[in-house]
Amino acid sequence: MLAAILAPTAGRAEVAGVDVARDPQAARRLLGFLTGSTGLYARLTGRELLRYFGRLHGLPDDAIAARTALLSRGLDLEGILDRRCEALSTGQRQRLSVARAVLHDPAVLILDEPTVGLDVLASRFLRDFLRGERDRGKAVIFSTHYLAEAELLCDRIGLVHKGRLLAEGSPAELRARAGGASSLEEAFLRFVEAEATS
Repeated sequence: MLAAILAPTAGRAEVAGVDVARDPQAARRLLGFLTGSTGLYARLTGRELLRYFGRLHGLPDDAIAARTALLSRGLDLEGILDRRCEALSTGQRQRLSVARAVLHDPAVLILDEPTVGLDVLASRFLRDFLRGERDRGKAVIFSTHYLAEAELLCDRIGLVHKGRLLAEGSPAELRARAGGASSLEEAFLRFVEAEATS
């Protein structure tokens, strides 16, 4: 709904102050959206792919080149930009997908399982990049099954189980509400147990 792909049945949503239902195009311009599927064009090189998506966002070629260079350093893409997407590893594809999603420097990022299937080094690059985006004032929303990762990156967390929001708050608040749990994973398990017995 935030990406203006589905219309809400009730209520309203805003992306950086723009009502998604009233002005979906303006909301999309402010949003970087990464789904679980990398969605890369196999026959394009990484550089060609970023140029293509940059032009879709209306960026001039010099701005695309500058952002590509910046993202290449931040996401460790330097050795792969001139290789075709079909020849890239899972981690390389994922990092390139993140670059595609943030190429236009959106105010809000929505990332679905951004580190799934990544090795330790690729996950670290991505986490560091997301921390940097957050520190630049971006709103970053992401879903993950890796609760230790959420604990490292998130200011606020919503714990969801079987489609229901069990609890919401800062990592420290959630651990405290779960009886002083030592980790977010332990807190999540306690919330699930409490729900099952209620």
